Amino acid sequence: LNFDDVACLNEDFVIPDEKKLHKGDIFICMSNGSTQHLGKVAFIEEDLDSAFGGFMGAIHPNQIETNPKFFFYACCSSEYRRFLASVFNGVNINNLKWSDLSKLSIPVPPIETQSRIVSELDLLQSIIDKQQAQLKELDTLAQSIFYDMFGDPVENEKGWEVKKLGEVCEVTSSKRVYQSEWQTSGIPFYRISDFTQLVDNFEFEAKLFISSEKYDELKENNQVPGMGDILVTSRGTLGNCYIVKDTDRFYFQDGMISWLKKIDEHILPLYIVFLFKNHFFRCQIDRFQSGTTVAYLSISMLKKFHLPVPPLSLQQSFAAKIESIEKQKAAINQSIAETQKLFDYTMDKYFGE
Repeated sequence: LNFDDVACLNEDFVIPDEKKLHKGDIFICMSNGSTQHLGKVAFIEEDLDSAFGGFMGAIHPNQIETNPKFFFYACCSSEYRRFLASVFNGVNINNLKWSDLSKLSIPVPPIETQSRIVSELDLLQSIIDKQQAQLKELDTLAQSIFYDMFGDPVENEKGWEVKKLGEVCEVTSSKRVYQSEWQTSGIPFYRISDFTQLVDNFEFEAKLFISSEKYDELKENNQVPGMGDILVTSRGTLGNCYIVKDTDRFYFQDGMISWLKKIDEHILPLYIVFLFKNHFFRCQIDRFQSGTTVAYLSISMLKKFHLPVPPLSLQQSFAAKIESIEKQKAAINQSIAETQKLFDYTMDKYFGE
């Protein structure tokens, strides 16, 4: 559960007990514009003085005869996802019905066996959680190093020269690729949802592609991002950045992702990315607000961003420190991947066909 965006009711509003979340409940998404979210579940660890509604539902396992978390894990299994896929069956459905869920068949061993399975899965999940916490600590360390070396970029108390982003790089987007040019194989074509996973270093399989001929044509016309260029999300969650690697071969959706290229040789792409990671980015966005929330990051807005520009040697020293941190993160991510494989194997062993 994520409590970052919770609506509050008046204190005198009476919430029926059946509309509150209780320990052992399984919270489930019953309606969403995307089938990727339909049927997603969260386990309620403690009683919550919170109401729910807004396209959500709750499953209340019989806690006398069953271990409720056993059923939570069953609703996280690949077998459960296959069941949901059979319900949707390629149809554009955005509501999951209780009558559909009632058809779900779950093998139920004795409660002692359920508890043993839950303990085994909880142990593996706790290892993954601790490893992910290590990644967050390293990210916090990287941000701390940034502030220590460069100061607060908003206040610019160290007095670095300030330039507009449009002065230090070319800000543009990709060339339009029409739906008729999409293919089922070839060079990956990333839409905004795919790109977000790329930024977060999630392993995922591309769903859309363009032909190699189309890609080569774009490359010949200097329309393909090169090593060191930065791609920035312009819709949804604004300002997520990705530095293009020399091994990358993909194209991306125009209008949704902005492209920073031909970056000034005195500015490292990594420095720009870290600027965008902290409140500096939000402050730059606020300069363009007029009492409303900015939902779209335009190219013209990006060009006007004010960037403090510290000496290149200091940026390079920062980059070396971050490289060391990234190596540690890579090792942890590898460990997470291995633990996740064991977790998935265990899930399939108990909840597979």
